[in-house]
Amino acid sequence: MAGLELVSDAGFRADGRRPDELRKVRARLGVLARADGSAYLEQGNTKVLAAVYGPHEVRGSRAKAPTDRALLSVRCSSAPFAGGGERRRRPAQGGTDRRSGERALLLRGVLEGAVLSQLYPRSQIDVHVQVLQADGGELGASVSAAGLALLDAGVALRGAVVAGSAGLAEPPAGPPVALSDLSAAEEAAGGPRLAVATVAGSGQLALCQLSARLHQERLRPVLDAAQAACQGLHAVLDSVVRARLRQDTAMEH
Repeated sequence: MAGLELVSDAGFRADGRRPDELRKVRARLGVLARADGSAYLEQGNTKVLAAVYGPHEVRGSRAKAPTDRALLSVRCSSAPFAGGGERRRRPAQGGTDRRSGERALLLRGVLEGAVLSQLYPRSQIDVHVQVLQADGGELGASVSAAGLALLDAGVALRGAVVAGSAGLAEPPAGPPVALSDLSAAEEAAGGPRLAVATVAGSGQLALCQLSARLHQERLRPVLDAAQAACQGLHAVLDSVVRARLRQDTAMEH
């Protein structure tokens, strides 16, 4: 990534953030009445909606369904007006575009490591995620929104699921600078991008995706920046979940 474009001499990014600063995060739970769980997440100008249906009886052929755990079905899509990197030719009716399909595969891998699926044998959990507006970090926002929706649905998890991103600005003079929570403009500047997902309490990465080769010495600060982004995001979303629990408790009394 071109350092002159991304970080000023004063140490600020183009949008005014410090290198380790996250974009503003807003989130709400229970936004869809017909879903068992749902969440809306804004991360900067990236906006994502997630819905969870289930656990419910397995649909379609039961022969393919595992008998000792839940079947997890994940679908991702982008609204026609999403803009940014999500703007593309509309897929065929009932289909999905390539980028959304790849996002669904990655998201399913993360959620399969987080959901305590053995508690729901012979059942199915559907997770639907739609990008409403794209301005960088769509994969991470999709993971975090899906994690919130699963919590809202009461699905048992090993821990809260969040994801973040990071990149590397390389000024012509001075050392490289790791950037947390990349915007679309920063992603478009080129260079390696790292997306990671974590499950709270596990101490392990549920996802680690690097867009290009990066020397080990440069990978460490980028990985640290991505994990710091996850920690910061988890703190924000944890307060949202706790506020929702307090609200639900107050309504019961």
